[in-house]
Amino acid sequence: MDNNSHSSTQKTKQQLINRLLQVIEQEIIPLTETGVKKGNKVFGAAILRKSDLSTVIAATNNETANPLWHGEMHAIKLLYEMPESKRPHPDKCIFLATHEPCTLCLSAITWGGYDNFYYLFSHEDSRDSFRIGHDLKILKQLFKLDPGEYARENEYWKSESIRNMISACKQSAKDEFIGKIEKIKKTYAGLSAVYQQNKGNRNIIFA
Repeated sequence: MDNNSHSSTQKTKQQLINRLLQVIEQEIIPLTETGVKKGNKVFGAAILRKSDLSTVIAATNNETANPLWHGEMHAIKLLYEMPESKRPHPDKCIFLATHEPCTLCLSAITWGGYDNFYYLFSHEDSRDSFRIGHDLKILKQLFKLDPGEYARENEYWKSESIRNMISACKQSAKDEFIGKIEKIKKTYAGLSAVYQQNKGNRNIIFA
């Protein structure tokens, strides 16, 4: 790869990272702020067009309506409530999850036909920072998998950690992105506190 091609690739990657963080901050978080007040978890998702990174749908967890409506599941549900003429084919889309998808959502992304997904917070973050450890527990209990042992790249899709992508950027871009993530983390810490404070008042299975 020549220098121009490498520079172009770096720029394209940085544009993608910037857009993914923008969608989380400007489109998913406002939905999640409303969702946690109703008793839902902090997990959200969005589906974007690969062609121009425009948002097709953004969603947040809605398990108080249905325990299957995790952020990713709810996004797919809402997508198929749109007119067919407005729904791009899954292979034309980027799937974004705020948190590394659980086994339910990994399956939904697979069966939905998406060849990728990106996430910001890891399973370990969900357990340690958000005090929601079901993802790792289910992976272990059902599939005997320890943290990080599922196939993050396979014949169906390739997953990408946004923070891993950032680590490969030039330092100037890296510093900018880290600053944005710190802001997002603070927002999610507040949302998580609301969820944890109120979860005892909800009739849900996995609190």
